[in-house]
Amino acid sequence: MQGAIARMCVVVAAAILNQPLLFPQENTTLPDQDEELIARMREHEARLEVEQARLEKELSLLDSKQEETGSEEGYSWYFWSAVSFVIFFTIEMCRVDLADTEIRPVEDEDVFSESGSVTPGTVVLDKDVLSNFCDKSTYISSHDNWRVREFVEGFADDLLESLRSVCDRDADMEVGDFVGIGSMFESWKVCKPLVCDLIVPFSPPDPYSFQFHLWCSPSSDMPPDVQGCGKIKVTRFGEDEEDCLCGSANLGEDMLCLLHSRNDALKVDHSPDELLCSRNTPFLAKDQVMKWFQISVTKAWGRISHKYDFEVTFRNLDAAGALKIRFRSGKVIVLNIIPVVQLEDTDAYFVSHFPSECDSYADPYWPLSFAVYERNLLKHFAKRLPQNSCHLHCLRIVTFLHRKQTGLTGKCALTNYHIKTALLHLLLSTRPSAWGTESVEQRLRDVLSFLQRSLQEKRLHHILIGNSKVPEDVRVPEIIRKAEPINLFRSLVLQRELHEATVRHFHEMLRNAPVLIQEYTPHFSNGGLNHSLDV
Repeated sequence: MQGAIARMCVVVAAAILNQPLLFPQENTTLPDQDEELIARMREHEARLEVEQARLEKELSLLDSKQEETGSEEGYSWYFWSAVSFVIFFTIEMCRVDLADTEIRPVEDEDVFSESGSVTPGTVVLDKDVLSNFCDKSTYISSHDNWRVREFVEGFADDLLESLRSVCDRDADMEVGDFVGIGSMFESWKVCKPLVCDLIVPFSPPDPYSFQFHLWCSPSSDMPPDVQGCGKIKVTRFGEDEEDCLCGSANLGEDMLCLLHSRNDALKVDHSPDELLCSRNTPFLAKDQVMKWFQISVTKAWGRISHKYDFEVTFRNLDAAGALKIRFRSGKVIVLNIIPVVQLEDTDAYFVSHFPSECDSYADPYWPLSFAVYERNLLKHFAKRLPQNSCHLHCLRIVTFLHRKQTGLTGKCALTNYHIKTALLHLLLSTRPSAWGTESVEQRLRDVLSFLQRSLQEKRLHHILIGNSKVPEDVRVPEIIRKAEPINLFRSLVLQRELHEATVRHFHEMLRNAPVLIQEYTPHFSNGGLNHSLDV
């Protein structure tokens, strides 16, 4: 009987220890660079094998002593084996249900436990202070943002109209209407100076057009470090045989092509420099585009500057439309006008650069921005979440803490875009009713915990690329929806020092969070405000 019970215990223990709820499959793949961790795991595995051999030997001795007790205990062994199987099956079914309905919370000991650091579960967050902070940030968003957006949109319209007037319609790129993206247009901007990001599509002059080669195309040969990018080829209509036969066949003097007029033959071919291509290639070059756009914006502002009573300067010569508007009162508005190329008839755009990133991909690779789809996804959630939901409050608080910590310890790999991506993942994986205004403290801990686990695993997937959970009414292009997911933390896998610096930054941010929130939450005394979020 004792042998049967011992075997039953071994089977139950094996079922529990090997079931994926305790050790999720997503954590079993480790970066190749973690050699020390892999070595320790192998040593642990060897010790387990020795212990298993010792246990099996003891069990065999017990079995030999119990052979004379009769066949009844043999039947009890089958009975307890069946019970063990039922227990294992029940645990596995529960694992499947939990995996489909919620995101596994991060345990406090998962990250930083060996140094006794603060974790999202132990951060002291006062509900009243958080409520006051959210009220103040909402006040800023509703009162300042709409006035700044109204001014920026009017100024951008005037500037782009002036830009079109200085361009040669037959030779220069054609500039379209701007599209507002980013935190100001998604209503979660908190800190000043106020920053507005506008993307401005442009297209080549007739008879030229753009052809696109995406990283996820079946015939793509792009290296893995340019995932999420594409190449833009400038082609002349009729160059390729599949475009039209009139360019390669003699149709005779009496035959006309219905796609081309006689005036097309009179158009002069443009040089690669005029078409903003890389040297000796037909591919669009970002540096050429930036140079053209900066010169055009400078000329355009020169034509209309007399109409405005403020100063406009370039903040960064490497970013063509990075402008700073300074009023006589001293107020500053940062405006990023970014030249982009629209991907066919979608709302995805190839961007010359991202304002939040200093590094850029080398030519001819253009990163693809899905900012419009991300804005639409936030609108999708806003229609389904409770009134005055706390999702934007959580985003404001974490980005505020990140900004303040960056001012204290310097920049790291973590960006506001990563924080927004973490929030969107949580919104896709939790019930809408969980985001009520009264749940701001718990949801804030969830966002911080999600970021903590992502940093631990060095993995944060893009919210739209290869994500089947995104609602269909967001209308993400099929080729993007079916692509392989992209890890936004890939640089942390490749650079150990960068990962360690980012982890330290996040740890210090958690440690300083209560003090920062308390310090910059407005307190009314004698009718005045002691602190402001605008610093």
